[in-house]
Amino acid sequence: MKILAVCTGVARPVPGKSYKTGIFKVPTDAALVVDREGLLGDAICNRKHHGGPEQAVYGLGSMDLDWWSKELGRSIEPGTLGENLVIEGIDSRSVSVGDRFETQSVLLEVTSTRIPCNTLTAKMGDPGFARRFMQAGRPGFYCRVLRDGVVQAGDAVTYTPFHGDPVTMPELLRTYGKNISEDDRIRYLAAPISDKLRAALTG
Repeated sequence: MKILAVCTGVARPVPGKSYKTGIFKVPTDAALVVDREGLLGDAICNRKHHGGPEQAVYGLGSMDLDWWSKELGRSIEPGTLGENLVIEGIDSRSVSVGDRFETQSVLLEVTSTRIPCNTLTAKMGDPGFARRFMQAGRPGFYCRVLRDGVVQAGDAVTYTPFHGDPVTMPELLRTYGKNISEDDRIRYLAAPISDKLRAALTG
């Protein structure tokens, strides 16, 4: 298993909107520093909803991009959905909170899932894309950085699943903003979920 692509973006206007976004990401062959705040040089414009230590890196699996290419009938290149990393052989439907991805330099831990927003819809040029994204159930995964370092396309990756009861990315996507059972709440809190999700479940 390896990193197939490392992607970053600069602040650009959103089509039809009055604000800028860092969602327009492109792959680079360069080795990039990654710390608790994410990839050095990667633009994050709306820090209320994006970025920060609990959403420092956004990843997708190569199987997710392959699926979207077939679904949309065109090649979906790394960075198209705003992801920072594309990891070989990973399907985000099977990724859970607490799963870890480790290179020789960097250690990442999954904290939460990506929820589609108006910016993603505008970027994809499809008013119904958020709904399609939800239905697809392949949302990718946000990670915190447990060990700073350098990442580069081609780096070998070790994948270690969370040892507890899994809270998968499709499940988080499906239950976002909804009431969950007490058993599920306890299971969610037993995993290293993001601070924002933890606050919502304990507030």
